[in-house]
Amino acid sequence: MRYVLAVGLSVWAVATALTGWAHGFAWLLACRVLLGVGESVNYPCNAQFLATHVAIGERSRANGLIAVGQALGPTAGSLLGGLLIAGMSWRVSFIVFGAASLLWLVPWLGVTRRGSPGPWRSTTDPVGYSLLLKQRTLWATSLGHFCGNYAFYFMLTWLPLLLVRQYGFSVSQMALIAAGVYGLQACAALASGVVCDALIRRGVEAGKVWTRMMVVALCSVALAMAGCVGVGAHGVLWWLALAGICFGVQSAPLGALTQTLAGPRAAGQWMGVQNLCANMAGVSAPVITGWVVHDTGHFAWAFGVAAGVTLLGALCYLCLLGPIVTMDWRNDPGKKKPPRDAMA
Repeated sequence: MRYVLAVGLSVWAVATALTGWAHGFAWLLACRVLLGVGESVNYPCNAQFLATHVAIGERSRANGLIAVGQALGPTAGSLLGGLLIAGMSWRVSFIVFGAASLLWLVPWLGVTRRGSPGPWRSTTDPVGYSLLLKQRTLWATSLGHFCGNYAFYFMLTWLPLLLVRQYGFSVSQMALIAAGVYGLQACAALASGVVCDALIRRGVEAGKVWTRMMVVALCSVALAMAGCVGVGAHGVLWWLALAGICFGVQSAPLGALTQTLAGPRAAGQWMGVQNLCANMAGVSAPVITGWVVHDTGHFAWAFGVAAGVTLLGALCYLCLLGPIVTMDWRNDPGKKKPPRDAMA
């Protein structure tokens, strides 16, 4: 896991920097594919480590802290990237961020060096994919994750153009607004992890805490998307702020649900499949939004589609998951058993 994450980050950083030198569609596409390959190791490795070494009563905060870092990336990218684009060019922003990302390797390899405290390897055997893919719950979490990701990728890819083209903000103003949205997401992710773990320590069933938090967050994102329709430049900022907060709220329970359902034997593989499905939203949301905006000339229907898809995700978590208990992969894969650390 130590070297998988290091190699993944390196591939991601190099692909980002090379994008700044891209000329032509083929080169740009190759860089984006390479970036996706590098980024793909993140979620499965995190899920496997947390499922193996972090108790359920601490899992929400752990996922929340990871989500803080993931939200601070777009925060810095929107703020600094927007300023670099305004003052220099988009190519410089890619080169700078790609090179700067490699600096992460220094503390990572230092903290995880051989002989340092902390278990970096799982001691459990993985579950076969032929068995894993038969689990209905896997597809429920995958569909829910996809629906939750749709609005996020819609915002991530179209927010800059939306703010500049639809609402008349300058590039510098757009950078500040987008950074603020993702900054709120980071704060909410941390708070959501703390709240979930506090409720679990008070005796509330972990699965109910996580599921209800996901449903509330997704319904609130859908409300924010719908609220953006037909409002002015100042009104849209409040709805975008609500969306950013609720993106963060769902981060902690999202990972904790998957890690608990899959358990140490299958968390990495489960999250790999789930994240594959979820990131199809990163493919579909920008394309669908482009079609809608091209045909209608505005973003109203694009916000409506995002709201509808997000509500479908809330229904997935509310109706399809059932009890959140760890799969008993050893005895009967069709049955589940409560996790041993459920009261941790």
